[in-house]
Amino acid sequence: MLEVSNLQTIFTTEDGVVQAVNGISYSLQRGEALGIVGESGCGKSVGALSLMRLIPEPPGKIVAGEVLFQGRDVLRMDIKDLRSLRGNQIAMIFQDPLTSLNPVLTIGRQIVETVLLHTDRNREQARQHAIDLLDMVGIPDAGNRLNNYPHQFSGGMRQRVMIAMALSCDPLLLIADEPTTALDVTTQAQIIDLVMRLRKELGMAVIWITHDLGVVAGCVDKVIVMYAGQIVESAPVREFYANPSHPYSRGLLGSLPKLDSTTRERLTSIQGLPPNLIDMPDRCPFLDRCRHRIPDCRTRNPLLRSIAADHEIACWVNVND
Repeated sequence: MLEVSNLQTIFTTEDGVVQAVNGISYSLQRGEALGIVGESGCGKSVGALSLMRLIPEPPGKIVAGEVLFQGRDVLRMDIKDLRSLRGNQIAMIFQDPLTSLNPVLTIGRQIVETVLLHTDRNREQARQHAIDLLDMVGIPDAGNRLNNYPHQFSGGMRQRVMIAMALSCDPLLLIADEPTTALDVTTQAQIIDLVMRLRKELGMAVIWITHDLGVVAGCVDKVIVMYAGQIVESAPVREFYANPSHPYSRGLLGSLPKLDSTTRERLTSIQGLPPNLIDMPDRCPFLDRCRHRIPDCRTRNPLLRSIAADHEIACWVNVND
């Protein structure tokens, strides 16, 4: 359903050109769930915004690549087709719903407007559909709460409203950009369970973007790890957690506490800082933080290579060998 090839996005700043997304490629099937993980600043959100051409120009610009959605290149669509695609076939849940919702319009008006724009429903049908959506995502007294404003909802309830709005036109693909980051642990679990349940009921594909590897373990089919604007590892979720093979992936997993461990183990840390994304040299971006580096790492940037069925890493060595 989705085929991303060599996607590159840059930002022009006073200090130079920031290579935010540097040649990422992946695919997604109908109904499949993909987790994209990595630390802050690695290009996860910019890559997702690039899929829908939501990068502000200037200072940003998509400079290369293809984003084929059902065979059509999103990057070359005219504005009319693009508006039909956004919110209708591809929907997005953003990290902070308070800044994504219009504070001076009621929740009902915002959902109804989306339904009227993308479907053939009249206003009364759109209003009833909005009530049904709010009820589906677990907001009590949905009929009356349509008249409330965003500030009258809690953080978790606002996120549920965003999910309802994203689902209002039955999208084929839902992009969830760190939707649980600003929420408490209990609400996080509720939102994750809600998205998983709706994915099964509606049969839509999901891209789940997060920096928390613990979040994606039970809710995706495959995992992509990004570092410095690049994909460094890609694998089915079970294979990834059983055999993480890139040094960065092992560092991320090693920093997670193991609640089922019978022995006291010190958590590992990844020394150093991510590289500056301005005018990056042609070498491995993880070089300065890696304990497994070899001479090739200093002269060439490794491409993704297969090490097992559907398991790829961008590394000159395999730390599991």
